[in-house]
Amino acid sequence: MDIIAKLASENSVVIFSKSNCCMSHAIDMLIRGYGANPRIYELDQLAMGDQMEKDLMAMGCNPSVPAVFINKEFIGGSNEIISLNVRGKLKPLLIKANAIWV
Repeated sequence: MDIIAKLASENSVVIFSKSNCCMSHAIDMLIRGYGANPRIYELDQLAMGDQMEKDLMAMGCNPSVPAVFINKEFIGGSNEIISLNVRGKLKPLLIKANAIWV
């Protein structure tokens, strides 16, 4: 899990994804729609992707992707991000993380 924490700390918004996952793409587009520029890690294209996927699942990601970290904190998967957006809480979270500006 150390690699997950290290990668999640390198950008204000980090998404662990798979290149063939439509929900990962949708979450990426949702966050980019606010003007943020998330760092995307495609697990199916990384040498340690299988281990990283197991680590994400051990953290409670089920399914394993998308897994979204904002300001180094694990926020959740697509359900959590969409829920935050519907409740009007995603944009303030991105602002607080300095991922976007008003």
